[in-house]
Amino acid sequence: MSGTANRRLDLLGFLCPVPVHETRRAVEASEEGDVLEVVCDDPETLHDIPALCDRMGITLEKVAERSGEYTFVISNMAASL
Repeated sequence: MSGTANRRLDLLGFLCPVPVHETRRAVEASEEGDVLEVVCDDPETLHDIPALCDRMGITLEKVAERSGEYTFVISNMAASL
């Protein structure tokens, strides 16, 4: 597992498809090995962000929920098989 996030993406208040679209853009703009922390409050992201990571072949390091906010830690590294 990687260390601290290189970038934090605050998507609180945005509904689908914005969180997925902005997460994809942030990952595509990052370099291999970068770690991105995405914070959302749309419950749909619990399905959509992991699916995005799977489609992009990157590693979803962590998912956490606290008080209706969902935090995803994404590593721009190829997911292990």
